[in-house]
Amino acid sequence: MLAATLTQAAEIDFSMWGLFARATLTVKLVMLMLTGASFWSWAIIIQKLITYRSARREAAVFDQSFWSGEPLDQLFEQIGAQPKGSSQKVFAAGMTEWRRSHRTDGGLIAGAQARIDRSMDVAINKEAEALQKGLPVLATVGSTAPFVGLFGTVWGIMTAFIEIAEQQNTNLAVVAPGIAEALMATGLGLLAAIPAVIFYNKLSADSDRIVSGYESFADEFATILSRQLDS
Repeated sequence: MLAATLTQAAEIDFSMWGLFARATLTVKLVMLMLTGASFWSWAIIIQKLITYRSARREAAVFDQSFWSGEPLDQLFEQIGAQPKGSSQKVFAAGMTEWRRSHRTDGGLIAGAQARIDRSMDVAINKEAEALQKGLPVLATVGSTAPFVGLFGTVWGIMTAFIEIAEQQNTNLAVVAPGIAEALMATGLGLLAAIPAVIFYNKLSADSDRIVSGYESFADEFATILSRQLDS
């Protein structure tokens, strides 16, 4: 009897595809949802890693140009009023407002310093929003995927017990497939959640450091312009 049960269990396909194919419609939908969330998370992770690396490289290159001693008006003419780089956009926002604050006779309109600071703050906020776009998706996947997987597991185990009761049979060949299908849902939930949580924390910290660099540059640039205003 035991040998026959083991032989029957050995013939069951316990591969991921086999478990998915035997699962109920509800569990299949849960598995597909978690798989899609995992691919979505990895797409965001890869895109953000590339974007952040490019942003750090652009900031380093622009910082070198800014402190090279080249006149700021000449540097502004080179990059233009609508540059592509994030650091350049912050600089361009400040320089644009600086030029707008000059009257036709060469004097400065009152409140120029405050307007320049606000212009750079707006530019920084826009860049910060672009850097952080997609991170809430990682947070959502990281916090909800385990519970979605647990729901699939509970549903699958419930279905397995119903099948056991209907067949009046508790041998391994009847119990194992249903339990395995149910646990696969939890496994997929963890597979989606763990990378999402890890990279959400890392990317959030990276984003904060990049934005902090923009803010430090804006403060230094505002100090330079402030000296010009005072003189």
